[in-house]
Amino acid sequence: MKLFDADPFPLAAILRGLTPQEAPEVGRILFDAGFRILEVPLNRPGALLAIEALRAMAPDDAVVGGGTMLSREHVDQVLGAGGRLMVSPNCEPDVISYAVEKKMLCLPGVATPTEAYRALAAGAHGLKLFPAEMITPPVVKALRSILPSQTRLLPVGGITPENMEVFVKAGANGFGIGGALYQPGVEMGRLQAAAQAFMAARARLMSQTAA
Repeated sequence: MKLFDADPFPLAAILRGLTPQEAPEVGRILFDAGFRILEVPLNRPGALLAIEALRAMAPDDAVVGGGTMLSREHVDQVLGAGGRLMVSPNCEPDVISYAVEKKMLCLPGVATPTEAYRALAAGAHGLKLFPAEMITPPVVKALRSILPSQTRLLPVGGITPENMEVFVKAGANGFGIGGALYQPGVEMGRLQAAAQAFMAARARLMSQTAA
């Protein structure tokens, strides 16, 4: 995926519980803040309709799709809604390779070296390190030392603007962000402030790594 490859430090917004009615305003705030990867997990009602709404308004350089995608059927459903992103909490090579075949950006969840290598062999474009509460910075450092150097490692779970730096120093080069950014019914001003805080932390970390 060229858009993903061109981003040196991707942040994926995880919008669990997003309703189709909320989607346009939430999408506008996140896109305006600079987010370019938006994930709507499928294990909540209305997810596919929310993906459709986000996709209709997404900038050309954005990728919208589904999370908690566990089967080929989920891949087909998200594709039908216009989504081009496959995110899962687990490593299922058959689902990964099917999504890659359909030209989706694939970020499956892994927690061990075995899962990481299986996901990459299936064609994953990056690895969702989940749950990050369990995959601590020392574990990220160990994974970074054995995986191909170009592998994108995106911790997910409990990520905040304040704890991103320790993961980056360990080898992370992107994140998936959930509850610290969006929760159902969040006040839009609060969402905007959180989005800006994450993007400010991203800019700061990028400048540090480039120095």
